[in-house]
Amino acid sequence: MGLIKISEHLNGVILFKPQIFQDERGFFMESWRSDQFAEWGLPTVFLQDNHSSSVKGVIRGLHFQYDPPMGKLIRVTSGSAFVVEVDIRHNSPTLGQWVGFDLSAENKHIIWVPPGFANGFLSTSDNCEMQYKCTALWNKSGESSINWNDPKIGIDWNIEQPILSDKDQNAQFLDKWLSQEASKILSF
Repeated sequence: MGLIKISEHLNGVILFKPQIFQDERGFFMESWRSDQFAEWGLPTVFLQDNHSSSVKGVIRGLHFQYDPPMGKLIRVTSGSAFVVEVDIRHNSPTLGQWVGFDLSAENKHIIWVPPGFANGFLSTSDNCEMQYKCTALWNKSGESSINWNDPKIGIDWNIEQPILSDKDQNAQFLDKWLSQEASKILSF
């Protein structure tokens, strides 16, 4: 039982597929196991669970927390989303690169995102519910975001007019983040 590693990207982002047991009653799956994470050298302590709901066409992100650095274990429990991770680790060989995943309630895929990545997603269904475990408690003064449409990163969101919060519309660009002293916290 548990999770099966499908692939690893950008030196740390891991895509998992759970083992699913399904019959006429529905399904059962384990969405996280501390023993497996310990075996793989991944965190086994999560301090906060989050749950968001978004209508089709919403982009949330690219969000991250640097103080304290926060890792996330992410899955979609209703609907679907295109989930994007951008490496913002100051000294990383994959700095500024991104990877995208189609997560859905149907495929039940789960991604591990270590600290040092900016996370965002586009809701691709009428309603998308996302749940994620966090390795740190939320700290308003230690969070930030990178502009969803930063041309230096070049994410292909496949949407022209997303629905955005003011915060996400006016987020900083990656170069500005890298010029700040706080960015050195994420030098892994």
